[in-house]
Amino acid sequence: MNEMPPTTVKQPLHEAKPSRLAVLLRRLWQLRMGVFGFCLVLALIFSAAFAPYVATHDPLEQDILSRLTPPSFLEGGEDTFLLGTDQLGRDLFSRIVYGGRISLMIGLFAVLVSMVIGVLLGLAAGYFGGIVDATVDFMVNAMLAFPFILLAMTLVIVLGASMENIIIALGLSNWPIFARVTRIETMKLKEQEFVLAAITQGLSQVRIVLKHILANLIPPILVIATVEIARAIIRETFLSFLGLGIQPPTPSWGLMLAEGRDYMLTVWWLSTLPGLAIFLAALSINLVGDALRDLLDPRMRKG
Repeated sequence: MNEMPPTTVKQPLHEAKPSRLAVLLRRLWQLRMGVFGFCLVLALIFSAAFAPYVATHDPLEQDILSRLTPPSFLEGGEDTFLLGTDQLGRDLFSRIVYGGRISLMIGLFAVLVSMVIGVLLGLAAGYFGGIVDATVDFMVNAMLAFPFILLAMTLVIVLGASMENIIIALGLSNWPIFARVTRIETMKLKEQEFVLAAITQGLSQVRIVLKHILANLIPPILVIATVEIARAIIRETFLSFLGLGIQPPTPSWGLMLAEGRDYMLTVWWLSTLPGLAIFLAALSINLVGDALRDLLDPRMRKG
């Protein structure tokens, strides 16, 4: 009895590679929350940059006859005041828009101050080691042990309550996170072969630190900076809520929360709407930070 030869299934020589568009769309879907956060951040930046055109009223203009007007979508609201008015008749929407400009500027510049100080100290500690490392490590531990709010309040009281001084206070109180991460990563990188090769070639220490170490630290530093901007905005809000931040009549989200607390049970939108703006700003920036981490860290990449 003759046996039938086994059938063979022809395998394709190679699988078709997905198009660049398909890869991009798949990647965007994986980072969909980051894309959503990025869109919110863009909207926040746009409204802050073009606040005079986005706002419907002068944020400082008072109209006592229209005080405590409900938002336009509530009963008793007026179309001219989209989100209602505060206790002095100032347009709440316009104040939130201008308050976003203040919060973004403080958050961005405060993180820049923290990043410059922390990265420089972290590079010095991680690369040179010894007494430099011990000194920076002691400074970091001392800063972390000191209550942030007490330090920030002391600096603001000593320097004065202004936007520039708030940036300095937040920047000087938040550099340890940058220093600690930079120090650890620098200690790892200086043992890598490409750094050892640069040392054997006789390159200057400044060039080695800047070109071979700092260049490889940009991704983690960028991710930390993104997240710290959200934290700086919340901290500025906290200081303004306590009366140690932006002073009236300049619109600030924290100041608006403080002004609305006496009306919280009856005129809820005075505190709720600025609080919602703070929440959305912090959430969107954190989502962008998570997406950057996934994009810049090869270990976090999927597919």
